[in-house]
Amino acid sequence: MELLAQFIDIVLHVDKYLATLLAQYGTWIYAILFLIVFCETGLVVTPFLPGDSLLFVAGALAATSGGGFDIGAVIAVLLTAAILGDNTNYWIGRWAGKRILAWGEKSRFFNRKAFDVTHAYYEKHGGKTMLVARFMPFVRTFAPFVAGVANMTYPRYFLFDLAGAVLWVVSLCLAGYWFGNLPWVKANLSVIVFGTIGLSLVPLVLAWLRQRIATKAS
Repeated sequence: MELLAQFIDIVLHVDKYLATLLAQYGTWIYAILFLIVFCETGLVVTPFLPGDSLLFVAGALAATSGGGFDIGAVIAVLLTAAILGDNTNYWIGRWAGKRILAWGEKSRFFNRKAFDVTHAYYEKHGGKTMLVARFMPFVRTFAPFVAGVANMTYPRYFLFDLAGAVLWVVSLCLAGYWFGNLPWVKANLSVIVFGTIGLSLVPLVLAWLRQRIATKAS
């Protein structure tokens, strides 16, 4: 429980911890940011790491660092981490998908139809899914992996994933850079973090409700 409480405190006060890391480690902060975003987007076991709030606070910190923490470098590092993380996740999923298929050929429990439906969905809607998923905590960690498992065509995956990464990193970093140091924003950062997470989960809730309604109607 103590570890969970500490993690929640880090997420809610990422501005305080990030400023401390910058003061202690200087330019090594870029490597720390890279590692966090890479793991949050690239490893299915670490979806709990801060993403949206980290980008926002990094932008805000760049605005007050007096040039010691450059917004251009921040965007470049985080964009690289997001792209490499997602693509690592995709190829892990692609590797896992081949083994799932190989296992499925030998197992009567494997649902080949469900696998084919998932593949067809990602071929048709995968681009939109990758764009939207970028702004949804947890979902953005799993979407690239599922795209890989579903064997989504890689050039199509990469194109939309790149577009999503640019929109995600640039918009949140610049929002932090321009607005993150306003007194009201700084005083209510935890509310903004929870609000951002809540808004990003609205599409998931709506999709679940539509599915429930469709199931009852049938």
